[in-house]
Amino acid sequence: MSAPTRLREEQQTHAEIRHLPERVTGAQAVVRSLEELDVDCVFGIPGGAILPVYDPLLESTRVRHVLVRHEQGAGHAATGYAQATGKVGVCMATSGPGATNLVTPLADAQMDSVPVVAITGQVGRGLIGTDAFQEADICGITMPITKHNFLVTDPADIPRTIAEAFHIASSGRPGAVLVDIPKDVLQATTTFSWPPERCLPGYRPTTTPHSKQIRAAAALINSAAAPVLYVGGGVIKAGAATELRELAELTGIPVVTTLMALGAFPDSHRLHYGMPGMHGTVAAVAAMQRSDLLITLGARFDDRVTGHAASFAPYAKVIHADIDPAEIGKNRKVDVPIVGDCKKIVRALIDALRLETDAAQDREGWRASLDEVRHTYPVSYDRPADGALSPQLVIEAVGKAAGPDAIYVSGVGQHQM
Repeated sequence: MSAPTRLREEQQTHAEIRHLPERVTGAQAVVRSLEELDVDCVFGIPGGAILPVYDPLLESTRVRHVLVRHEQGAGHAATGYAQATGKVGVCMATSGPGATNLVTPLADAQMDSVPVVAITGQVGRGLIGTDAFQEADICGITMPITKHNFLVTDPADIPRTIAEAFHIASSGRPGAVLVDIPKDVLQATTTFSWPPERCLPGYRPTTTPHSKQIRAAAALINSAAAPVLYVGGGVIKAGAATELRELAELTGIPVVTTLMALGAFPDSHRLHYGMPGMHGTVAAVAAMQRSDLLITLGARFDDRVTGHAASFAPYAKVIHADIDPAEIGKNRKVDVPIVGDCKKIVRALIDALRLETDAAQDREGWRASLDEVRHTYPVSYDRPADGALSPQLVIEAVGKAAGPDAIYVSGVGQHQM
């Protein structure tokens, strides 16, 4: 037998052994599942109900645990990790107050479409519903602010449940998923095998846009004299920045990017008119208010952008593309709805528009009017007469020092304003 053949057989044998069922505790099944899902970092704080997980977590050579000072910090750290890496962020907390401290970061992750999985300990199955020490119905509490949540009552279900949680969190419109596991389930003995068979018959996100809707959108774009590409965070989630730039340059349509979409289109590009809304540029607001067509990509007509909804973009028809059908038509009447992944939608629009001879029709007059607004109301600031450092000057200096590849993080309080 040749050496390469023997090596392949040994690798196959090792793979078969790896996937054979083995006896483990529920807690070990949690950590093994995280390892199989290539999780390299978990943020959390130990506590009574989640404590069984910490022994196998300590023994793991593949999963690092970051001890935070408050469970809310664990949730926000998991969100930041997911934003920076593109992977699913993972946090852990104990039952009762530990779990309820995750409410704010889970709501934040869900609103910002960030894939996060929270694993919480729960009181033993026999104590659920008795108001036991540090018991809280965390599944009921977080139901309105998570994409989905699970209460695991059988230790054999742990691998499948965690695999499903990661799939739900990271597919379709990303979001927050919570897995609640009673302490006695973590301590019980079960079998572990991987990969588990996911069972989610009602969960089928639509990613490919309908061709009829694409054709209708292309027809509207071709007939519009003053269209605007209204770009939201969904473009970044879909990795569609290259396609967006191609669409804008093909059609010559002005682009505005929301706070969640900053970076999806170059700030220095001649077609970029800034961020719309109450904290945006005058040119971006003017573009939307004067537009006759809003091509909305992965944005949700947030009140920070629209202000008084009845007077927002009063002359504009709307194409609304989003992977979440619940967002379409929620805040604004839509003329052409398109459900799907933004990257696929933009690519389909480009292909449809290339078939039209007037895809890049002359919109020079429309852009010239917006350029005039941009020139009249430039993004600038006055330096304090007393020599103090203005916030804008500090940010400008940091930007020059950090360079174009730096990642910036801002909340939405006074420091953003």
